[in-house]
Amino acid sequence: MHFAVICTDKPGGMEIRLANRPAHLEWLKAPGSRIRIAGPFTTDDGAAMTGSMLVIEAEDAATAEAYCAEDPYARAGLFAKVEIKPWKWVIGQPAEV
Repeated sequence: MHFAVICTDKPGGMEIRLANRPAHLEWLKAPGSRIRIAGPFTTDDGAAMTGSMLVIEAEDAATAEAYCAEDPYARAGLFAKVEIKPWKWVIGQPAEV
C-alpha cells in the first residue's frame, strides 16, 4: 500500500533543513528504503524549500507513521505539520519500484 506524506516546514526552518539535508538525503536513498518518490515543496520562485512530499510503501498507516518519524528532518523538529494519507498510484508508475 502507498501513502502520500505531506510535510510543512516550521516558519524559519531553513537553517534546520540545511543542517540536516545530507542525513535526510541519505535516509531517502538507504538500502531497503520505503520511499518511492520524494521532493521538496518550494516558494513560488523556487528559491527556498518550504516542506516535503513523499510517497512511501508500507503495510499500514502505523508502519508509515513510524517510518516517517525516522526521517532526520522529523527528528530535528523541522516540520510544523505532517499529513500521511493512503494513496493509490494510478498513472506514471515507474517500471522499477
